[in-house]
Amino acid sequence: MSKTQTTAATAADPNTAAAAAQFLTPVVIGLQSLAVNGKQAHWNVRGANFIAIHELLDTIVGNAQNGADTAAERIVALGLPVDARVSTVADKASKTAVAAGFSQWDDTVRSVISDMDAVIADVKAAIDGLDEFDLTSQDVAISIMQSLEKDRWFLFAHVAA
Repeated sequence: MSKTQTTAATAADPNTAAAAAQFLTPVVIGLQSLAVNGKQAHWNVRGANFIAIHELLDTIVGNAQNGADTAAERIVALGLPVDARVSTVADKASKTAVAAGFSQWDDTVRSVISDMDAVIADVKAAIDGLDEFDLTSQDVAISIMQSLEKDRWFLFAHVAA
């Protein structure tokens, strides 16, 4: 019978962990906010393009949740905690243009795009800031950006002239 030996994982460089947390935490919070407000929009969208927008919003919410999870797990893997409790996310989520009730599809699309643009700004800051600290964390941010920009493109196509 063989013995399995366990060893403590090598601790991340404190500067790397701090940079990852500094730049990825706003991304986590923004994506959690996008997920909450995206679901609100999903439930209350109305109008001629209802089904297309309704289903696309579910995709956007799922991608936002996956991105938040990936970014948060990177921070935790480097040894720092993440605070994405409802109370923490609420401040960011309250700055949305997503209606509290029913909204026509084109207003809904513009509101969600506005929320996405706020998250994209945080992701761009993470990509730029992480370049000198941690390329693995930067790769996480780049992957999130690719997903966000694709979802934004799909949504924007509904209101593009």
